[in-house]
Amino acid sequence: MSAHTGSDFDGTGPLAAIKRWLVGLAAPVFGPDTDIVNVAAHFTEYLIFGVLLVVAARRTWPALGWGKLALVAVALASLYAVTDEFHQSFVPGRMCDPADWLTDTLGAALGAGTAVLALEKMLAKRQMG
Repeated sequence: MSAHTGSDFDGTGPLAAIKRWLVGLAAPVFGPDTDIVNVAAHFTEYLIFGVLLVVAARRTWPALGWGKLALVAVALASLYAVTDEFHQSFVPGRMCDPADWLTDTLGAALGAGTAVLALEKMLAKRQMG
C-alpha cells in the first residue's frame, strides 16, 4: 500500500468501491476535503499490527511483563511506521507525513493495549478455571 497514492483507488474494483463508501460516510461529518479514509486506514492497519506484535513478543519473550510487551510492540510498530514514511518520500505522488506516523503509532498503541488487556484476562480466566 505504501507504493500507491489514494487516487490509485478512485477507479473500479473492490478497493475503489470501499473507498467511495467510506468517503460517502465520512464527508457529511468531516467535510468533503478531509481524507478520513487515509487516517482510518493508517489507524486500523497499525491497530492490527500492534495486536499481532504483542502476540509475537509474548511468544518470543514470555518472561517479559505485560507493560514491557506493550512497549516493545508499540516501539517496533512506530519504528516500522518511520521507515514506511521514509520509503514513501521516494514514491511518486506520496510524501513523508509525520501526521501519518503519529496516526500509525496511536493505532499500534491502542492495538497493543487492547491485546495486553485481552491476553491478561484470558490467562487469568484459565488459571481460575
